[in-house]
Amino acid sequence: MDFIVQYLSFFVIQTEGEAAGAGKRYKHYQTLDGEDYEDTELKTFLDGEFARIVKRKAERNPLSENVPTKIGRFTVEPGFELDSNPNYNLFKRLRQAESKEQFLNCGDELVRAYLDTSAVRGGALIIVRVRWYEVSDDPLIFVLKCDFEPKIARIADEKKLIAQVEMAISARNIKSIQYPHLPEDGAFDEWELKIHQASHARYFEDFLKYVSYEKTMPEVLNDHVMGMVGSYLEEQLQAPDLSEERQRELQIEAEKYEVWAASEKRELQEQWPHERVAQATQWIVEQKPDLELKLKLDGVLVKGKMADYGSRIHLARIGGRYAVLVTGDAFEFEHGVSPVELLQPEELEQVLRRLEEEPETQARAGLHLDRDDELPY
Repeated sequence: MDFIVQYLSFFVIQTEGEAAGAGKRYKHYQTLDGEDYEDTELKTFLDGEFARIVKRKAERNPLSENVPTKIGRFTVEPGFELDSNPNYNLFKRLRQAESKEQFLNCGDELVRAYLDTSAVRGGALIIVRVRWYEVSDDPLIFVLKCDFEPKIARIADEKKLIAQVEMAISARNIKSIQYPHLPEDGAFDEWELKIHQASHARYFEDFLKYVSYEKTMPEVLNDHVMGMVGSYLEEQLQAPDLSEERQRELQIEAEKYEVWAASEKRELQEQWPHERVAQATQWIVEQKPDLELKLKLDGVLVKGKMADYGSRIHLARIGGRYAVLVTGDAFEFEHGVSPVELLQPEELEQVLRRLEEEPETQARAGLHLDRDDELPY
C-alpha cells in the first residue's frame, strides 16, 4: 500500500491531576508537508501504521459495545444535510486545506475539541492527510493518539548505564480515527469513519459527540425476536370471538416475554413450533452467518452456529425430559484418550428406546447417582 503524506501536524498533550479540566494543555511541535515528512524519523514510525489502520476490520454490528474497533456514522437532524454535523465539518476542512497553515489551523481546532473530553490522557496527537492513489484521488485523514510510555530508558555511557527518557511514545498501542471509512477498496463513505481505541476507555467516542454507532448484534437480535413476539401476540389478539379471559392471558404472556428477554440466564419457553423458530433463525443467519448458538442442558454445554439449528442441532423431548441431537459426518476428540473414542455407535432408535426405558430401569434398581457418587464397576 502506497500512502503519500500531504500534511502532518504533531502535537503533544500533557495532563496534570485527576479533576476534570485540571492541568490540560497542549503544544504544537511541527506541521509538515510531504517533502518535510520524507526527511523525518516519523516516516519510519508511521508508514506501516497507515496500512494497519486501513486493513483493520470492524463489524457494523459488533458482538459487544466494548470492541476496540467500531464504525461510526455522522448524525444529522431529519431534513438536514451532512454539512450540518460539526464533527463532519472539521474533517472536511482538514481534507480541503490548501496549505500547511490552513491544515495547522484545522488541526489546532481538533486538538482543542479533544482536550474538552473526559478521557484525555497525555501523549502525542498526530493528524495526517494522505492520498492513496491506488484507490482514489480523495484524501484520507488519520488522527493518531500515542500515549506516553512509563519507565522508558535509553542506554547511556558506561558510568550512567541508562538515562531516563521523558515523554516516550510507542507505535504499539496507537489509537486511531480514519476518515472516511472504506467499506471496500475504492469505495469511500463520507458519512462514516472508523475508530480504534482501548476497549475499556472511550477515547474518541467522547470526542466525537455527533457520531453514532450501530447497535450490537445481541441488541439487533433482541429487537428482531421481540418484534416477532409482538407480531405473534398481535395475531392472537386479532382472533375472532376473543374472550376477555384470553385477552388477560395474552397480557400476562406479553409481560412474561419482556421479563424473559431482559434476563441474563433464560429457560426454554416452549411457545413456538419448530417452523416459526426456523423462520426466525433464517433471518438472523442472513444478517450474520457465523453467529454462535450456545445452550446448556443440565450443565452440558452445546456450542455451534445459529445456522446449525434445524439442520445439525435439534432440540427434542423424550418422555418428560429434554434432548439435544447433534448430527454430523465425523467425530473429533481432543486432549487425553478416553474409552468413549472406542465406541461402536448404536442406531438412533436403539438409543431412544434405552432413554425411554432408563428412568424405569433406575427406579427398579434403586439407582440414584449424585455428582460425588462413584460409578459401580
